Amino acid sequence: MAFSTNSGGTGSPMSAINVTPLVDVMLVLLIIFMITAPLASHKIRVDLPKANPIVQPKPVHTSVDLAVQSDGQLYWNDNPVTEAELKQKLAVASAERPQPEVKLRASRTIHFKVIARVLADAKAAGMVKIGFITTGK
Repeated sequence: MAFSTNSGGTGSPMSAINVTPLVDVMLVLLIIFMITAPLASHKIRVDLPKANPIVQPKPVHTSVDLAVQSDGQLYWNDNPVTEAELKQKLAVASAERPQPEVKLRASRTIHFKVIARVLADAKAAGMVKIGFITTGK
């Protein structure tokens, strides 16, 4: 076993580990893995897609800059417009494919009801992409 007595008469136990069962188990596991490893590796046919060498041009994403000044004046790409012209331009822009993104830039001192009216006009025209531009100050 793990301990055996020394027959020399000193009476102190001598510790020795019997590694024979450990080696037997390891050899059995090695044989099992050697037999089962080739059985587990079987071929599977995979049909991979073919690469398209023709590079498709990326669509040009256009955007519209819509500015609202503190006095309520509206600017479509830095050109002053009235509210009726804005509704007309939003309707035309919403019909384009791909639809341009409206980037709304408003003054800090403007009342929110003006911004809400512009957003409602854009939504009524069918605009989907609306972003807000802020300045650092």
